[in-house]
Amino acid sequence: MEQIIATVRDFTGALVVVPEPGGAFPELAWGDAFFYYAPDGRPPQNVQPYGTVVTKNYPDDIASDLDPPGRWRVNIHVGRTAFGELTGESRRLDRSYDYAATDHVLPHPVYGALGWICVVNPGERTGELVVELLRGAHYDARVRFARRGEHSVPRGGADRSNP
Repeated sequence: MEQIIATVRDFTGALVVVPEPGGAFPELAWGDAFFYYAPDGRPPQNVQPYGTVVTKNYPDDIASDLDPPGRWRVNIHVGRTAFGELTGESRRLDRSYDYAATDHVLPHPVYGALGWICVVNPGERTGELVVELLRGAHYDARVRFARRGEHSVPRGGADRSNP
């Protein structure tokens, strides 16, 4: 988990928010991580993160069984096209999944239909792919940022491998 967070922190313009006790975030979010493209270092307003790491069950999201020690999940917005390529699913999820399975790319149990995938405890099978997908999600967030007119995508921005 820490390796993934550190990798995202190295992406150009990345902002990684990890809420802690005493901050502005609700207790439920403490210890989780939220990934944004924010070249000015300030959390963007009205923008969802492009990726997250969650370390516990949320009230509406218990299928991955994240409450036992050592379990965590990375969630990545990959978009509908990549979502279909990765899962074989479309907007409507037609199959049932073992969302608690580790080291497998799965549709997100709540937001899968919106183009989100997840991996519980990425490991040998999915670790490199997770980093590649986070790079792509970061690049896509940069492009959306530029489209909003906030800044242009920096030189080299067309290369998704160099976020």
